[in-house]
Amino acid sequence: MNDQVVLIVGAGGIGSACARLLSRAGARIVLASRSEEKGEAVAREINENDGEAYVTHVDVTDMSSVINMVNDVAREFGRIDVLINAFGLGMIKPLLDINPREAKDVIDTNLYGTFLVTQSVMRYMETQKQGSIVMFPGILGKTAVKNSSVYAATRFALTGFVKSLIEENRRTGIRFSMFYLGSVNTPFWENPNIDMKVNTDKMLNPGEVAKAVYYALNQPSGSVLNEIVIQPQSEQMT
Repeated sequence: MNDQVVLIVGAGGIGSACARLLSRAGARIVLASRSEEKGEAVAREINENDGEAYVTHVDVTDMSSVINMVNDVAREFGRIDVLINAFGLGMIKPLLDINPREAKDVIDTNLYGTFLVTQSVMRYMETQKQGSIVMFPGILGKTAVKNSSVYAATRFALTGFVKSLIEENRRTGIRFSMFYLGSVNTPFWENPNIDMKVNTDKMLNPGEVAKAVYYALNQPSGSVLNEIVIQPQSEQMT
């Protein structure tokens, strides 16, 4: 991945793990998030280890913020080779306990935000006639569980969004990979809207997820890893 420009939107556990691993493979990393502080420590670590990483601000629910971020990256580096959408808000609560305003935040971030970021980046990738886009609908984009109504709705929507884009882009040179992940040990669970007991010791490690992303991005020319399911052993086949 020498000198490939990788835009990672979301500087949480999976985004940061992907940044570290892909930088070691020679990629030039741009970490984008609402709070630049989240990515600064990771970028500093990468740069101190002879990698190349930058941090930028974006509010994925604001069209002007997204467009400015993507335009700045494309102008600075000349291209965007890989987009990794590693952001999202969680919500696991009974429907009647959900605050409608908080539900809207989840929908706006997970669905509208993904639409804005993906559309803006794809305008450059179509011009380049190549690019790779990685999405994380998660296992709740494949099957629902109790109390996941709002969150699962956004994840199922993401699955449909990507599958439609695959049909639209069969001749554009853009490749799409979706990861249906089980529970991953990230700050995702540190959220008052996650109303469930969890055991982080049995969850997937973000570093292992990053290895799978690296594998997907390094498929031979002419092939693509469209979908992969990775779950903790305790969650098999849910």
